[in-house]
Amino acid sequence: MMSVDSGAAVLETEGNNPKAADKKKTKFDVIIIGAGPSGYTAGIYCSRAGYDTLILSGVLPGGQLVNTTEVENFPGFENGIMGPDLMIDMRKQSQRMGTTIVDDEVVDVDFRRKPLKVLTASEEYEGRAVIIATGANPRKIGLEGEETFGGKGVSYCATCDGPFFRNQDIVVVGGGDSAIEEASFLTKFASKVHLVHRRAELRASKVMQERALNNSKIEFHWDSAVVDIKGEQKVTQAVLKNIKTNEETSLDIGGLFVAIGHVPNTKIFKNQIDLDDEGYIVLKNKTHTNVDGVFAAGDVHDRNYRQAITAAAFGCMAAIDVDKYIAESSDSQ
Repeated sequence: MMSVDSGAAVLETEGNNPKAADKKKTKFDVIIIGAGPSGYTAGIYCSRAGYDTLILSGVLPGGQLVNTTEVENFPGFENGIMGPDLMIDMRKQSQRMGTTIVDDEVVDVDFRRKPLKVLTASEEYEGRAVIIATGANPRKIGLEGEETFGGKGVSYCATCDGPFFRNQDIVVVGGGDSAIEEASFLTKFASKVHLVHRRAELRASKVMQERALNNSKIEFHWDSAVVDIKGEQKVTQAVLKNIKTNEETSLDIGGLFVAIGHVPNTKIFKNQIDLDDEGYIVLKNKTHTNVDGVFAAGDVHDRNYRQAITAAAFGCMAAIDVDKYIAESSDSQ
């Protein structure tokens, strides 16, 4: 399973850290906020380039991948790798390059003046450049079964997990472009896709609606919501309720995909950098934000791909942009 960049579960921390969290040191060349694929990759590149680099991972480092099971589509692992193991390996690689990693949560920032300041509950750090890699979390339905069966049939990424559900019936929740896109993609693998939407019509674009409505493998459940997810070791059933008639029906399924959007982890950056109406960071040029010296990488600005490999790529890009920024800043002094 695969998606990307936000806090999720505790990983091994300082065991193999050659530069273990020195909390007395507060000034760095580069501060990276977040420790998913983008944050760790940025750390590898920045440290390898010779910059004194700090990753503030949050209290639950590793991103969404630590909540997944087998990852089959990250290059370099012929037989796949468990999501938490991939994040542990990325962490250790970044540490081996010399990155300082502190498992502390950022509570505030001050990007209005130089040096840039990043504050945790216990410390204030200063950096010449900052890379924001705090990711985004899938918007959830809010059912207990989502937590119980996360990684056991409940998913938020069809591209990541669709192949695990071959020849099974699947539920997709949502009615926008992302839900229709996920439902259509899942028909490559599923016996049938049940699309559950709270309204009597879709919100997706007309072209995508027509494509889905003409797909014989997609069955629509209008004016309906998933009210329960059942199973033992994994998902086996979804309970649907018609919100107009209150009638409940049960579907025997192998998986349930929630496609009702994502929530970027950007609350602390409000009024510090430009965000769009949904809270995603607005990039002005490549990985640059509107604030000089502040960059962004991964799901925190990427609403389209949301894959571990693209998050890692954005981390690389941000680090290269930081290198150029610091070099040019030094030349001008």
